[in-house]
Amino acid sequence: MTDAVPYQVLARKYRPTSFDDLLGHDVMIRTLRNAFEAGRIAHAFILTGVRGVGKTTTARIMARALNYETDEIDRPTVDIKEEGRHCRAIAEGRHPDVIEMDAASRTGVDDIRELIEGVRYAPTVGRYKVYIVDEVHMLSKNAFNAFLKTLEEPPAHVKFIFATTEIRKVPVTVLSRCQRFDLARFDAVQLSGYLKDIAEKEGVPAEDEALMLLARAAQGSVRDSLSLLDQAILSREGDAIEAEAVRRMIGLADRGYSWGLFEAVLKGESQQALELFRHQYDYGADPAEVIRDLLDVCHLTTRTKAAGPEAASDGPGGSTDAAAAQRLAGALSMPALTRCWSLLMTALSETQGAPDPAAAAEVGLIRLAYAATLPTPAEVLAGAPLKEAPGKPEAAREAPERPPAPEPEKHQLPTSLKEIAALAGAHGDLLLRQEIDQKLRLVAFEGTKLTVAVEAGARAGLPGRLQKALIEWTGTTWDVEPGDPMAAEPTLKEAREKAIEEHPLVKEALKTFPGATISQIRPIGGKE
Repeated sequence: MTDAVPYQVLARKYRPTSFDDLLGHDVMIRTLRNAFEAGRIAHAFILTGVRGVGKTTTARIMARALNYETDEIDRPTVDIKEEGRHCRAIAEGRHPDVIEMDAASRTGVDDIRELIEGVRYAPTVGRYKVYIVDEVHMLSKNAFNAFLKTLEEPPAHVKFIFATTEIRKVPVTVLSRCQRFDLARFDAVQLSGYLKDIAEKEGVPAEDEALMLLARAAQGSVRDSLSLLDQAILSREGDAIEAEAVRRMIGLADRGYSWGLFEAVLKGESQQALELFRHQYDYGADPAEVIRDLLDVCHLTTRTKAAGPEAASDGPGGSTDAAAAQRLAGALSMPALTRCWSLLMTALSETQGAPDPAAAAEVGLIRLAYAATLPTPAEVLAGAPLKEAPGKPEAAREAPERPPAPEPEKHQLPTSLKEIAALAGAHGDLLLRQEIDQKLRLVAFEGTKLTVAVEAGARAGLPGRLQKALIEWTGTTWDVEPGDPMAAEPTLKEAREKAIEEHPLVKEALKTFPGATISQIRPIGGKE
């Protein structure tokens, strides 16, 4: 009776062994190919990227390429599909000339001195002595300093390959001595295709939606995606990996319910939103994942609103996501979507740190549903009434009836410089609003003709910029001209400060404290 072959996890079983097996690193492979063919091989390389994109695996493949040798080939090459003399030993971590060091556990000067001592000796059997230093950013400052001279002028037979997830923590003096390769994270579509190939090799049928969910959960990491696939294979209920089983396994929200929940909160239907959330929560979805999925939905809808229908095709849900994003993008305004994004980011932060995540998520959804009933700044300026939030029981709506608010004019025009400043603020042009408040003095205001005097220090072309903005905001022709400063009124800021100085309480305070002066005037509670 023979012993059973030990099981190998998918991440190890399908670890790439050559450049042909690597996914998405074409720029690096092309650079190395040209360097090897031209004989211009750098003495140090640094690989950076998020976890699980293949930094250490790539470093080992590079070590194989540098020491590649067969009966026909005796030079560095990227074409290493055929196993060479040193390939198996390097892959198994037992080659005497390929030394791997984990900088996360060996961070000190003594560890680097040991490395520097070994650099002096020629390779035993290979062409180059290759040092692979993983998580190089974990080295101490003194260790980096001790390493600099060797890194700048290493012996010709030595090559260094560094790997790090925190490139910003690596001193610039080290980076300047290395050839850098950024290994990008993989998008969900690319990862799901890779997982489909692996599932077929394992003889396990899988739904495309299930593989897409696994790819999204991996967040660009190939290793994480393979670990999740391993788990999904073991936790499947039937022969195939199904989307519903994957959602339960990793606590994801149902995509269809996410779109319904997003639409409910933006309609202000808090009761329906809470019911949809509770359904997903009871079914096993993590509250933070529900909010995160709403952020994903909001992002896709906002992109579609800004960039057109083509942007909707980027959604992980394919045509279903695209159709929903286009429908909501046509029905919602950009201010409503950006406000939704900000509130969802706040809700996610609160949910992740709350002792009761489900309660925090529900409060965040209620807040978002309420905010959906609030008018935008432009609607406030136009006199739009507050929209009533649906979804409340009839008994909670008992209130005396009010006469309907008068219909706002279709094109309500500002009639004073103060209203023009408010209009600039409502449209988000805070710089122009400040210039109107502090740098413009009104000479005459007749209909849509404005005569102003400009204070010293204002940016050039202020009247022209104001005229262009007024035309854009109101849809009406305006004429803004410079006038006589001697006939101009004070600026809005000066008039406001003068009114404060004339206030009876201020006068009384100045009278009570002889010699006192007003040094600064600041708004209280954001109101001027």
